[in-house]
Amino acid sequence: MRVLMVSDVYFPRVNGVSTSIETFRRTLCGLGVDVRLVVPRYGDEAEQEGIIRVAGRSIPGDREDRLVGWRAMHRSVLEAAVDCDLIHVQTPFVAHYAGLKAARQLGLPVVATYHTLFEEYLQHYASFLPAGWLRRQARAFSRRQCNALDSVVVPSTAMQQRLQEYGVTVPLQVLPTGIPTGQFAQGDGAAFRYKYGILSTRPMALFVGRVAHEKNIGFLLDALVHARALRPDILLVIAGEGPAMDDLKARVKSLGLRDSVRFIGYLDRAQALPDCYAAADAFVFASRTETQGLVLLEAMAAGVPVIALADMGTIDILAPGRGALSPPPEPKAFGEVLGHYLNSPSTWSHLRQDAPIYAEEWSDNAMAARLAALYRQLAGRKIEQESPLTAAA
Repeated sequence: MRVLMVSDVYFPRVNGVSTSIETFRRTLCGLGVDVRLVVPRYGDEAEQEGIIRVAGRSIPGDREDRLVGWRAMHRSVLEAAVDCDLIHVQTPFVAHYAGLKAARQLGLPVVATYHTLFEEYLQHYASFLPAGWLRRQARAFSRRQCNALDSVVVPSTAMQQRLQEYGVTVPLQVLPTGIPTGQFAQGDGAAFRYKYGILSTRPMALFVGRVAHEKNIGFLLDALVHARALRPDILLVIAGEGPAMDDLKARVKSLGLRDSVRFIGYLDRAQALPDCYAAADAFVFASRTETQGLVLLEAMAAGVPVIALADMGTIDILAPGRGALSPPPEPKAFGEVLGHYLNSPSTWSHLRQDAPIYAEEWSDNAMAARLAALYRQLAGRKIEQESPLTAAA
């Protein structure tokens, strides 16, 4: 079976969508699904078999992303989809319309993954517009796009419920992105601490992700003030880059946290990121708009307990209470939980033991098998609908 995935974002642009695409592409191959990609070109990326790059231009105020050419994307998707059985759209911009048009023109089923909760996301980047109007527009936009598809994949039950509230009527499949658990279990924490000059005895909390306003990192800084009252030598490492970096650095300074926070930028996922996870004593996360929260599972796979807010997509991961703590959504309470945990690690040793066991239940192989089954179901349904025997009956 051959599937064409279409996206407005992909590596070297690092984010959850790129990670999800690559995780499924790699794992589906072993399940008899050949995945072909049509994605943006960011620079001089080397040619890779099965990956078609479409030229684009930089977006003003956003040096990380690319806006692909409308005609070039449509042409590339149509040409790449000719011998495919299904089209899987990963983003709701040019890729969505190119994938949908090609699918309808070629008579192929088309599915999309709804990765981003735009209702919450847009408020951080268009704060000059009325919040209520923005929400209505985001909901109507998502409803129109989703209802034009044959099926929609959502990474959490919270996202499924939200889209149903929008009025999405096509089938919604709850199917999280799995993680390569073995990759994150092999990190060298001592090497990471040595490289960054972090004492082995210093308690280290870690955030990994895009340094953007919707990640609610400011909440973690406020919580750190309270955690530091209980554990003065705590260090918060923030791994990632993004548009909120300057604001957060200014906030670190204003809160008097310059000795307690380290920004280290993006890390290579092959080795540097697993090493970083392995160096941490706790993983902290406060996003209120996350559709899944893959980084929580990556940390757990490395044996690192998670302390995070249970909201939207993270609820599915955190609800069982395995390998994780979910403090109240208030900085003082969050910081005190973090501080008490770091002061009494033996009391919470069961979290470190259970975390990798629980993460294995979310493995890439398990989730890819479910996605492959959905592909075959949709492709089979399309063949059945077009069969002359079915029509005659």
